[in-house]
Amino acid sequence: MSAKTKTTTMPTLKTRYKDQICEELKKELELANINQVPKLDKIVINVGLGRAQGDKKMIEVATNTIRKITGQQPIQTTARQSIAGFKLREGVKIGLKTTLRGDKMYEFADRLINIVLPRVRDFHGVSNKAFDKQGNYSLGFVDQSVFPELSFEETTTLHGLQVVFVIRSHKPEDSRALLMKFGMPFEKENK
Repeated sequence: MSAKTKTTTMPTLKTRYKDQICEELKKELELANINQVPKLDKIVINVGLGRAQGDKKMIEVATNTIRKITGQQPIQTTARQSIAGFKLREGVKIGLKTTLRGDKMYEFADRLINIVLPRVRDFHGVSNKAFDKQGNYSLGFVDQSVFPELSFEETTTLHGLQVVFVIRSHKPEDSRALLMKFGMPFEKENK
């Protein structure tokens, strides 16, 4: 009997991070230990469907979008409490999300930076101000048509989505340095 061995190739971005980017960031940020280097922990993709409450077609389109661009089935998020001002009841489906880790995360980040962002109309770079205090980076898309995995028919019902890069770092500046090494096109600051 021959044992079947599963040979998988590591994503290019992950290989570059391990072989090259880690050492460069350690020197540039003047860190004492390799474990202090900022690291991409996970990528979370969210779609808010609050305006389409109860619209089965919209939920189906958004589910298909996330499934195609990530390769994972999203989970439905529900409202935790009722808010009368938003006509929202507890337990109503208000969105979808999926979390990418490991190789899928690096493959998605690579596709997003090198294929999707250049396809955005009137693109001048991503915002420098989208970091939170922990160093996580949020990126929003007005519609899903920029993703090449989707056909024209799948983009007729438009919806936005949010991509959050969860980065393990000590400061937002370290997270920005990591994303710049990945090739994230930040907008130029006017001086």
